[in-house]
Amino acid sequence: MRKRFGRRWIAMTLCLILAVVLGGCGEAQQENNRLNEILERGYITVTTEPYFAPNEFIDPSKEGDEQYVGADIELAKYIANELGVECRIVPLDFTTVLSSITEGKYDIAISALAYKPDRAENMNLSNSYYTSENSEGYGIAVRSDMVDQIQSVEDLADLVIVVQQGSLQQYFLEEQVPAYKEIKYVSSTNDAFLMVQEGKADAVATATSFARLYIDANEGCGISMVESFRFEADERYNGMVVAMKKGEDALLERINEIVDEVVENGIYQQWYDEYTEYAATLGL
Repeated sequence: MRKRFGRRWIAMTLCLILAVVLGGCGEAQQENNRLNEILERGYITVTTEPYFAPNEFIDPSKEGDEQYVGADIELAKYIANELGVECRIVPLDFTTVLSSITEGKYDIAISALAYKPDRAENMNLSNSYYTSENSEGYGIAVRSDMVDQIQSVEDLADLVIVVQQGSLQQYFLEEQVPAYKEIKYVSSTNDAFLMVQEGKADAVATATSFARLYIDANEGCGISMVESFRFEADERYNGMVVAMKKGEDALLERINEIVDEVVENGIYQQWYDEYTEYAATLGL
């Protein structure tokens, strides 16, 4: 009996120790998340493609991180301040912004990102921090000499269309335009407009608000917005979101708290208006 009891006692003791160890590991795993890493290291890395005024762009008169300005940059700084950490801006081309977040290379992306189904599958996306009530959505800008020829999506069949790779407008273009001569892909929307100006493409799929800023800032560029056509998009695509690695739910929850505060107080709209004027002074 004593021998049997001893074995039972040993088995119970081992089970208890194992439960404590596993429980401790579970707590450690819960604590080992991106938010805590940010707080412990004292800075947050924010990646962006700085060529989309007024959200993010470069002021050539400044240096270092100070050269990156825009409404989204202000949001990045605001988030860092609320977390009590330093904000470190990481400029990348747009496709690398997306892949770096999916891979968890940087903490968050703030780059005028809109909701897309594939982004929602591969990243954590925050609540919307900006939705323009007067948004003109997404459409097509073309060489001015052919603008009167484009009345519907069918009129794009013989055109070479350029679009920023990985963008929402690429998604719309590929889903909603049944025929085109060719699609060319570039890393930034600015490059897309330059290709049309240089005769390397006929049209650019673009956010309408950005197209207007570009056309107004570059008088005589020979590009016009097609006013009779807009891509179809439901409300999900109208807002801008912060992106982070999939599964970083603690960080997402905290970012959402900050984003909701910014929206409720109308802070982002103030930044957006301010940097729209700022960009115009730089010819952007």
